[in-house]
Amino acid sequence: MTTLTSHASLTAPAGAAGAVVPRSTPPGGHPLPPPRQQYLEFRANVHRRLLNRLNLEALAQADRARAESDIRTLLGELLMEESTPLSLGERETLFTEILDDVFGLGPLEPLLRDPSISDILVNTCKHVFVERNGVLEHVPSAFQDDRHLLRVIDRIVSGVGRRVDDSSPMVDARLPDGSRVNAIIPPLAVDGPLLSIRRFPAERLKADDLVSLRALTRPMLDLLAHCVKARLNCLISGGTGAGKTTLLNILSGFISERERIVTIEDAAELQLHQEHVVRLETRPPNVEGKGAIRQRQLMVNALRMRPDRIVVGEVRGEEALDMLQAMNTGHDGSLTTVHANTPRDALSRIETMIAMGATNLPERAMRQQIASAIQLVVQQTRLSDGSRKVTSISEITGMEGDIVTMQEIFVFEKMGVTQDGKVVGRFRATGVRPKCCERLKTCGIHLPADLFEGVTEVR
Repeated sequence: MTTLTSHASLTAPAGAAGAVVPRSTPPGGHPLPPPRQQYLEFRANVHRRLLNRLNLEALAQADRARAESDIRTLLGELLMEESTPLSLGERETLFTEILDDVFGLGPLEPLLRDPSISDILVNTCKHVFVERNGVLEHVPSAFQDDRHLLRVIDRIVSGVGRRVDDSSPMVDARLPDGSRVNAIIPPLAVDGPLLSIRRFPAERLKADDLVSLRALTRPMLDLLAHCVKARLNCLISGGTGAGKTTLLNILSGFISERERIVTIEDAAELQLHQEHVVRLETRPPNVEGKGAIRQRQLMVNALRMRPDRIVVGEVRGEEALDMLQAMNTGHDGSLTTVHANTPRDALSRIETMIAMGATNLPERAMRQQIASAIQLVVQQTRLSDGSRKVTSISEITGMEGDIVTMQEIFVFEKMGVTQDGKVVGRFRATGVRPKCCERLKTCGIHLPADLFEGVTEVR
């Protein structure tokens, strides 16, 4: 009977082929773990030999349980041939890692199974970072080399019918769970392949969750919900990772079940619960650089699909003008997001995007389109401690001369930072009663006067 022991050294001394050198043992009597690089080399060697003896085509068609059984049996045979004995726990870990490489995304699988991780950032095979609760942290990389990382990237993009190689070194894709993926490889990535995965929780946040997480206050949520129901056009502004898409998804949930909704996105991320939802997604160019379908083309096509509302995941180009015109021509109640640091910057970005597609349109005409199409600008911000908050709700009131006029209804005021890095601040109603209240009244929505008063401390 063979007793499984802990790792011995993974290298044998010169002249002693097959010999096993025991690891040093500290005074406590517990063996030290092997160097990680040696373990990775050992795992890579076992994995390579395993793949050489596996019929991958047959495994792909076989039942997963039966395939795992066959792999476990073969792995046991290979380990018997190795000079390094493993404990039961170490064998199980190695078996799981090899299964992840054969059936999944290799070293990324444990990270994808962790629900607390919202972003996975792979900076070549040597460095992997994850974001938890808005804070980045470094985790040990389990990629063997850049070729190993490239195989994982290729498995991701081939799963959605796309490719990445020297002729097409950038690619956007998504995982089966809806997570958004971006990969860029040499020669564009100087130091090696880069991979970014933006994850979305299996259970999406609900409106009440935003209040409990102190992302906004109940009066702010009530105002936004009533504005969506009353078909006001809303623009959500914020930086990368600020939570714009999450907020857009939540606000879309207030749209009536009786309305036909058309969503337009670069990468489909929205998950609307209504029954009558039509989802459109852009298409990148093919190998010859042709066949790309941009958001502007989808926007034009969406107008022929009899939509009640149009929800654009993010406006980022010349489609901005078509979106504003749709808002002004019977498709009110539409929603979209834009990258910007303040509500005023958001309007400036929309203006710049309009100029990208209509260079001859006068500046005043652009601003008139913006002022008449958008009623509400919601600013979403990720703070220094990783928390995400709605830092401003502003109403567009019209134009004075050549300037689009705005008034803030709610604002988040940052007051300081605690010793442990937590942001301290307060949500404050400015006391301004928005002009849109009259429109809400015509829809049967009566907002109490004290909704626009008061202060809520956040610690």
